[in-house]
Amino acid sequence: MLEKLPDAIGHALHEVRAGLDEIAFNTLGLREGMASITVASLAFADHAPIPQRYTADGEGMSPPVQWFGVPAGAASLVLMVEDADSPTPHPMVHAIAVDLPAADGSLQEAAFPSADQDGIGLHAGRNSFLQVAWMPPDPPPGHGVHRYAFQVFALGTAYEFSATPGRDEVFDALKAHAIASGLLIGTCERPDGSIRIEDAAPAGPLIAG
Repeated sequence: MLEKLPDAIGHALHEVRAGLDEIAFNTLGLREGMASITVASLAFADHAPIPQRYTADGEGMSPPVQWFGVPAGAASLVLMVEDADSPTPHPMVHAIAVDLPAADGSLQEAAFPSADQDGIGLHAGRNSFLQVAWMPPDPPPGHGVHRYAFQVFALGTAYEFSATPGRDEVFDALKAHAIASGLLIGTCERPDGSIRIEDAAPAGPLIAG
């Protein structure tokens, strides 16, 4: 996909980014006076490169994610993954899952449907390509580091989502009912037309800090 774009396009768009301020975690105003959820992954540390197997240059499956500190009053959880550095007006959505159990928990590797994986039957929403699937990181060559925001939200009341909710529907539900949030950042970059995605796999769970 985007790996085939000429380097010149990536360089020309280098300053064109949605921005970290535009991800749901930073626009909902939940952090002040709200409970905090810790989000982590067995595959990468906070603000560290996402291993190649989870990107468009590898198998393209979704990475494992876990969360801790869900408040007792939660009714359900939402997971949304956005690319804060996509050259678009708003962050590009890579995955959505709603109706997750309201407790500390995790998603295993390949939990979302993807090109070669059926997933585990999550109530998944639509990504920015309107697919009910994991869209693997695929930044344009030469555009610089992209930050992928793995965001977990707790809803304080039950909410009936549509069969395949998109970002707008999820965002409206979060604005009305979210009581806690957490964030993990993973990165990916294609500089100068070459791929530089470190395939690091830490031995144990890494907590976002």
